[in-house]
Amino acid sequence: MQNLDMQAFGEKIQAALNGAVTHIKVAFGELTLEAEATSIVDVLKYLRDDPECLFYNFTDLCGADYPGREKRFDVVYHLLSPKHNTRIRVKIQADEHTPVPSTIEVFPASNWYEREAYDFYGILFSGHPDLRRILTDYGFDGHPLRKDFPTTGYVEVRYDDAEKRVVYEPVKLTQEFRNFDFLSPWEGRPDYLLPGDEKAKL
Repeated sequence: MQNLDMQAFGEKIQAALNGAVTHIKVAFGELTLEAEATSIVDVLKYLRDDPECLFYNFTDLCGADYPGREKRFDVVYHLLSPKHNTRIRVKIQADEHTPVPSTIEVFPASNWYEREAYDFYGILFSGHPDLRRILTDYGFDGHPLRKDFPTTGYVEVRYDDAEKRVVYEPVKLTQEFRNFDFLSPWEGRPDYLLPGDEKAKL
């Protein structure tokens, strides 16, 4: 399998799946399949069970956010075939409102990965037995890996010694504007002074 033409291998998979795979890409010796979201269960079953594939090691599921697209999310599945010693990546696209079919029936290991994608991106999975947040706190507002999520978040959490409990408060930026000096003393103007250097001239 290591010497296999990955493009030809991808085309063979595409032909066997009758339009479920819409695009094939080979980069750096790795094959990526772009598939229809509604067919993801069938695609993964084929990749797991076909004797020429045997991608039965579910390595990872992750999300990616492209807010400028109509279907802003990519859901990416990474599989490994130990028998053939090769990897494959499957991508589907999803929007904020249409659930993606859960793949737990094919790979039970996708359970927590789907919860993580829901928690961080808000990607919905239909048929998931327990789709709730997994890494953020109870009552967390928003999905922190979306590109439009503020880097400061919405609330800050601290332990209040006076109240003897954890306190949630809206984020307060004590300094609204900071003036950063990006000049390098090695590449900038010859008269550039590091902060504190003015004292040496006194």
